[in-house]
Amino acid sequence: MTTTAIPQGLATGTWTIDPSHSEASFTVRHAGISKVRGTVAIVSGEIVLGDSLAESRVTATLDPTTVSTGDANRDGHLKSGDFFDVEKFGQWTFVSTEIRQAGGSTYEIAGDLTIHGVTQRVELATEFNGTATDPFGNLRAGGEATTTISRKDFGLTWNAALEAGGVLVADKVRVDLDVSVIKQA
Repeated sequence: MTTTAIPQGLATGTWTIDPSHSEASFTVRHAGISKVRGTVAIVSGEIVLGDSLAESRVTATLDPTTVSTGDANRDGHLKSGDFFDVEKFGQWTFVSTEIRQAGGSTYEIAGDLTIHGVTQRVELATEFNGTATDPFGNLRAGGEATTTISRKDFGLTWNAALEAGGVLVADKVRVDLDVSVIKQA
C-alpha cells in the first residue's frame, strides 16, 4: 500500500540542509579495474514539507569547485574544461518534481538535476533515518539517497582509450547523499 503522507516524526514547514553535516559523494570505475571516489559540497538546499508528499519539494545546490578525490592533480583535471568546467558552470542544482513513498521509511524522489549546464531527470532512492533534537535545541532530520547517472547524459564525455580495449573513465557514476536538515521556525 502506497501512502502520500509525509514521514512520521516530521513536521510540515521548511527544513534547511545543514552543509556541515551533509555530503554528496560519487564513485566511478577507473580503467575498468578500480574505482575512484570523491565528494562535492552541498552548499545549500531545503525540504519544504506540505500536508502530503504531493505538496512537498526538495531543492539543493552543490559546488563543483569543491570536488575532492584525494588527489590534487585529478581534482584539477575534474575542475577543468575536460570535465566539470567550473569556470563556466559554477553550480549544480537539484529540484524535485515528485516525491512518493516506496515502502516503510523509503521514498523515491524524482527531479531535475543540472550538471555542466545540462538538466536531466533523475530518481533518488531515499531512506528517512528519523529525527533528533541536537544539544542546541534544533530539531533535525536525516536521510540518505542514491542514484546512478550517465556522464554522457550531462555532456561529460572526456575519456581516453585503453591499450587493451575499453576506456579510462566509465560512463556510469554512482551518487550517494547523506543529508541532515534543520527545522526552521
